[in-house]
Amino acid sequence: MDDRNFSDMFSRDQTRREHPRTASDDVHDVPVVQRRNGMSVDVEEYFQVWALARATSRDDWDTFPSRVNDSLEIALRLFEAADVKATFFTLGWVADRHPKLIRAIADAGHEIASHGYAHVKITDQNRQEFRDDVIRAKQTLEDVSGQRVVGYRAPSFSIGSGNLWALDVLHETGHLYSSSIYPVVHDHYGMPEASRFPFRATPGGILEVPMSTACVFGRNLPCGGGGYFRLVPYRYFRWSIRRLNEVERQSSVFYFHPWELDPDQPRMRNIPLKSRIRHYVNLHRTEGRLQRLLADFQWDRLDNVFLGN
Repeated sequence: MDDRNFSDMFSRDQTRREHPRTASDDVHDVPVVQRRNGMSVDVEEYFQVWALARATSRDDWDTFPSRVNDSLEIALRLFEAADVKATFFTLGWVADRHPKLIRAIADAGHEIASHGYAHVKITDQNRQEFRDDVIRAKQTLEDVSGQRVVGYRAPSFSIGSGNLWALDVLHETGHLYSSSIYPVVHDHYGMPEASRFPFRATPGGILEVPMSTACVFGRNLPCGGGGYFRLVPYRYFRWSIRRLNEVERQSSVFYFHPWELDPDQPRMRNIPLKSRIRHYVNLHRTEGRLQRLLADFQWDRLDNVFLGN
């Protein structure tokens, strides 16, 4: 969806719902529900983002300066100040190179979950390649963190209608939940026909916890974080999460990347304008917005929220 159309749709829906006490939500006649939401971090380096793949060869990853350690220290300080525990969907590649960091995250009471090993989209793998990747990642993360790894998030939300077999593979390899489907229309990912709330694609199968959306005029709009959190006014996220909690009685799922807390990261050249906007716009605002978000809602690890741990 075009970002301008996204903002326009929100503005029209917001205007339609205005009332004297607030101008940004439709929850004035519903009792406040103190509901826990799932907070998550996709742990990857700034040069591993799919949108920058044209400028960064996988073979050259070890030649780029690592910045994930400093960025994650900022995230950990924010969580500690807000007394929040979160889920860190971590690349096995990062864990191999920063084992002390991953152990520190686990020791602080956060959940270590899998983001795969090498940040390869599932749409670019066959079933056996995917199985090998998730087994390698799970083993690496468990060895480094000392935690059992039960959660998984696909790189670039790359599980959709064409490869739901990936959920079976995750179940077979000992994962208990996935948070890999985004029920939106997007140029790189998305399964708009999927349930907006946790579901099992097959009876007894793995639990899928889709990324959060707000249904506006019959269309799902993303409200789960990422680039939209930097592109769209904060009041939209406050409105949409309140709506999920207080009207739909559902927990939301939010995510961000460590590099979004790093406005001074190196700028990649020779990337499309759209990718440049998505990756670099408003990086300096992320930390402040996260502080507001952590204060405005209740947050916890995804396993605690959705598995009842």
